[in-house]
Amino acid sequence: MGKFKESLGINELTQKKGGIWKALLAEFLGTLLLNFFGCASCVNLKNTTTNFVLIGLTFGLTIFIVVQTLGHVSGAHINPAVTAGMLATGNIQIIKGVLYIVVQCLGALAGSAILKALTPENLQGGLGKTVLTKEVTEAQAVGVELLLGFVLVLTVCGVCDPNRPEAKPVAALAIGMAVTLGHLAAIDYTGSSMNPARSFGAALITGEWECHWVYWLGPIVGGVLAALLYKHAFAAPSLGPMRIVERYTTVVADEKELKRLDVTKAEEA
Repeated sequence: MGKFKESLGINELTQKKGGIWKALLAEFLGTLLLNFFGCASCVNLKNTTTNFVLIGLTFGLTIFIVVQTLGHVSGAHINPAVTAGMLATGNIQIIKGVLYIVVQCLGALAGSAILKALTPENLQGGLGKTVLTKEVTEAQAVGVELLLGFVLVLTVCGVCDPNRPEAKPVAALAIGMAVTLGHLAAIDYTGSSMNPARSFGAALITGEWECHWVYWLGPIVGGVLAALLYKHAFAAPSLGPMRIVERYTTVVADEKELKRLDVTKAEEA
């Protein structure tokens, strides 16, 4: 019974330090900020041409900030696709994963609700709701969203690999850039959701659910595939604590040496 409770994650609910409740709050706040700031960049108050670069950078920068500030609390999944990938590889217990997805959706809903309340009614438009371009079929949209979820979760797995400590300093930036990449590449196809909760919040606030299933199936399948592929094919080998420290310090030393050489060359020039 003890192992069963542990595998489900029941024990986490009763921890005295309340770590899971702090993590749930972090996930809620993270998706709230994502839907407010990210979707706000999609609202056009001055009737100008839609700037896809602005939208892509806003979503990417928001994720960068959230991961950088809240990653130590909950892992900063901020996305059911990421949580599904972590569930598939056993990096998070079942109950915690389900609760993560619930609060992510609630946070996204809160973010979109705040955005609606603070935006003039006649200028709200779609409030950042993700929609398919007319020429894109549902099957094609699933494929696009699958690849978006795949590249995002593959990035998360790569930079959060415990046997690659040298990747940790740039983890938040890399994840943010993966989100920006997805938006710059595919916003014309599907609105580049990459995140079921983000689409859910905007859809519920606007009451428009057309093809909404695409934004759940695509990213989650892509995220699970990426997580499993990384775990079984690309995960860095465990070298033991001392070897990991050695590799990390070697990388840092190499970087310092390169900087020193650059400075020397600049002085000689």
